[in-house]
Amino acid sequence: MTQFIQIHPDDPQSRLIEKTVERLRQGALIVYPTDSGYALGCQLDDKEVLERLKRLRQLDDRYQFTLCCADLAQAARFGQIPNAAFRLMKSLLPGPFTFILKASKEVPRRLQQPKRKTIGVRVPANEIAKALVAALDEPMVTATLILPGEEEPMPDPYDIKDQLANQVDILIDGGYLPYEPTTVVDMTDDVPAIVRQGKALVPGLS
Repeated sequence: MTQFIQIHPDDPQSRLIEKTVERLRQGALIVYPTDSGYALGCQLDDKEVLERLKRLRQLDDRYQFTLCCADLAQAARFGQIPNAAFRLMKSLLPGPFTFILKASKEVPRRLQQPKRKTIGVRVPANEIAKALVAALDEPMVTATLILPGEEEPMPDPYDIKDQLANQVDILIDGGYLPYEPTTVVDMTDDVPAIVRQGKALVPGLS
């Protein structure tokens, strides 16, 4: 049965964050708020829960997974960040950006884009998301909650609850969240490139 947890969006209750993190470590699949809308999240090294996430989203093996990180230092453990890219990322994060990086050896192969050997990284500004990954002390695998046949995630957690029923273990109610996609920046070459223009601009890139 899906557990519905209401967490304050501006001042997350530490007790509820720790409760959620404990379940994540036990292999839970969660829905949680980000600065671009609701997303699915799970532990980094759990094959079984990753397969549940892929089935729910109907993702194939070519999907570019993203890691939700607590800070830039954590992101640098899992993605190779050149000096120039580091300066750009430092100026923009935390915020609604996804950066595509060459995956480090810390990233399980099943999470890497199989052809390019890349991984996406995010450092969200959303207070609940920040609290979760800080308490987890490792990145969380994340994918926007766009269900098959839909073009964007549902903004209302009560609608998500009705739609997903028992398909996830925890649903965090962080309030009504209209979808505002992240800006996706490919940092695998010498010159950064915008893959998708989202809610935020990158100075000097278009």
